[in-house]
Amino acid sequence: MPNLKEVRTRIESVNSTKQITNAMKMVAASKLRKAQNAILQLRPYANKLNEILTNISASIEESDLSVFTQERKVNNILIIPVASNKGLCGTFNANVIKHTINRIQNHYHKEKEQGRIHIMGIGKYISEYFSKRDYLVAETHDDLFDDLSFENVALLAEKLMNAYAKGTYDKIEIIYNQFKNAAVQKLVTEQYLPVISEQEEGQDHHQDFIFEPGKEEIITELIPKSLKISLFKALLDSYASEHGARMTAMHQATDNATELLKDLKLSYNKARQAAITNELIEIVSGANALKS
Repeated sequence: MPNLKEVRTRIESVNSTKQITNAMKMVAASKLRKAQNAILQLRPYANKLNEILTNISASIEESDLSVFTQERKVNNILIIPVASNKGLCGTFNANVIKHTINRIQNHYHKEKEQGRIHIMGIGKYISEYFSKRDYLVAETHDDLFDDLSFENVALLAEKLMNAYAKGTYDKIEIIYNQFKNAAVQKLVTEQYLPVISEQEEGQDHHQDFIFEPGKEEIITELIPKSLKISLFKALLDSYASEHGARMTAMHQATDNATELLKDLKLSYNKARQAAITNELIEIVSGANALKS
């Protein structure tokens, strides 16, 4: 039977942990609400912008399209895994790392052996993991989540576009968690550059557009804007997913602490009852000894 003092100490420790996890759950829920509103408001705009881009791309000659839509021989590939700067969010970070490794092994194993796979980490867990292993980490941008704004993300998007236009990278992919709800996050891999036309097979998107001021000016303006919005959407998705995963993890931790407290209190009561019984036996035994 455990010692009463040991059980009391464990009960206090678990109760303190329960209060912490419960507080973290409420903080995560508050942040999730803001992040969820942000991504839900951005998605219709991003989807409509992509639809307009698809329609315009189908209406003009391929030679008139932007450099960002023209595919070329793939020599160097940049993969951008997006995780978080903080832990205590279940398997959120581990899943992104695992998915990135599987993506490289299953699709770019030869390129990795030749040193043509580069990693750009967004989130400290990504940066720390790949920096300590046999991967080429081009750069990290962990500070983006300290102040996640369109202006800051747009600067990174411009940097990526310049790197692609100069031929530093011939293909850029983003791996992130797409937000569904607080309990469900879907890991997705999206090709960021070159831009892929998402026309449905067998569906004709070609329409007779009147371009004003001109198709070259529209394409030049629209594609970079679409790429900035696309990167911002991916980071907002990941940010909302992180808080959803943390809220779920802290909720489960609080429930586990509650169940553990029940078991510990039961053990404490049993130990206390056993101690009282032993004391009564000793008293009765002593009284009988005196009578004898």
